[in-house]
Amino acid sequence: MHGPYCRYTFVSSKEAQSTNPAELQKSRFMKTVYCAVIALLVSLVAVPNSSKANTNKEKETTTVSEKQVTIQYTGYNENSVVFRVSFDNPTAQKFSLIIKNEAGDILYQGQYNEANFTKAVHLLKEADEMNPTFVIRVGNQRIERSFKVNSTSSSSEDVVVTKL
Repeated sequence: MHGPYCRYTFVSSKEAQSTNPAELQKSRFMKTVYCAVIALLVSLVAVPNSSKANTNKEKETTTVSEKQVTIQYTGYNENSVVFRVSFDNPTAQKFSLIIKNEAGDILYQGQYNEANFTKAVHLLKEADEMNPTFVIRVGNQRIERSFKVNSTSSSSEDVVVTKL
């Protein structure tokens, strides 16, 4: 009787010279036990890794809807325009928040995995007109929101934000 990984029985020169059948039987039994332990260890190592791979794939396939993302203009100060970004992420999937300017340059990029994500974003006012685009990316899914920000300076400053 041999384990699945031990098809052949090897007899050492010491075993071949042994005339005691009990010693020979004990030696073969120990080899069988050794092979069974190796097979058990291999299966224990392989099973947890395959189950982890399956759970990650399940998280990646969860779809994200437009309703889960909220981006609101909340105000301004002398140097920046402030937006509040919220993402309802009930499965706590890993996602990226990306903010781009009108030229497509990335102004900010961060990765998160919070279930109820909320972040206040301060964008520096570099010009009187800005067109930031906010992107929430989960796997290969993207939800984008674009805004147009116009500010005029006088003794008091007026800011107009239009959701595109």
